[in-house]
Amino acid sequence: MNPSTSRRCFLNTSALGLGALASLSLSGTAGAAWAAASPAPAAFGPLRQIQAGLLNVGYAELGPANGPVVVLLHGWPYDIHSFIEVAPQLARAGYRVIVPHLRGHGSTRFLSSDTFRNGQQSAVAMDIVALLDALNIPKAVFAGFDWGARTADVIAALWPERCEALVSVSGYLIGNRDAIKNTALSPEAEYAWWYQFYFATEHGRAGYEKNRHDFARLIWRTASPRWNFDEATFQRSAASLDNPDHVDIVIHNYRWRQSLADGERAYDALEQRLAAGPQITVPTLVLEGDANGAPHASSDAPFRSKFSGKYGYRVITGGIGHNLPQEAPGAFAQAVLDVVRL
Repeated sequence: MNPSTSRRCFLNTSALGLGALASLSLSGTAGAAWAAASPAPAAFGPLRQIQAGLLNVGYAELGPANGPVVVLLHGWPYDIHSFIEVAPQLARAGYRVIVPHLRGHGSTRFLSSDTFRNGQQSAVAMDIVALLDALNIPKAVFAGFDWGARTADVIAALWPERCEALVSVSGYLIGNRDAIKNTALSPEAEYAWWYQFYFATEHGRAGYEKNRHDFARLIWRTASPRWNFDEATFQRSAASLDNPDHVDIVIHNYRWRQSLADGERAYDALEQRLAAGPQITVPTLVLEGDANGAPHASSDAPFRSKFSGKYGYRVITGGIGHNLPQEAPGAFAQAVLDVVRL
């Protein structure tokens, strides 16, 4: 499933008046050699936990404590192990690498049982800002994919003073609920978002609760059709989906996007700013896999104008799918090293 114009493209760039996507124009490419990774470490080792905002956040930390900071943000249905090979490369380059489990994943927990299990984009971004504050980190490079790329985009747009630079897989992913609600796509494009409609029903919620590992395996296979991950690799990340808040967060995230669930009033002002499609001014590298099976724009034309600072766009070749940092860790790590030198 790879429609040339996806709902994600519309929700991110509705204000731009999308037409046919322009021909691909690369500012950088990386060849298939990046995909040939050495065997991944089995795990990050013991994770750290810290109270940050509404959460007790579980995170991996590598590299020198006094090094420049990079925060690596995973997507759904994945976890911190998407960066199991990226993080050591950046640590060896001198970075202090922070890899947190997002709310509803892994060892991250809410501090209160009374807190609403909110999956909206601004809430997730505020978690990461709170993590920076808890760790006394004034500024960091942010790099992510899927939910993690959206979160990094939000931080770069709303709090550029906290963002040294940005690496975002698939580009500008900041959401606009009205654009989703008011834009009817082609059947092929809508079909690519089948799980979003499934999650809109109580049947879908019950199905995900019962079959979350099988569901995740299906998404992994369709989003990265040429990635030959083994069972141990999958199970290592699938365990993070057993978080007690996971289903609530995922269901609310997708229902909120479809305007089928309310957010929290505390985030209304932030969401209003995000709905306006704010520009991102920090140095940015956008990455895309040449075999991404998830909805994505086929070039950077629809969102290029959203990045007003130094910018580059790279298509990573060699059968690279949606989970780009785990499928092409060398290319992803190199982008982090390069973005601060744009």
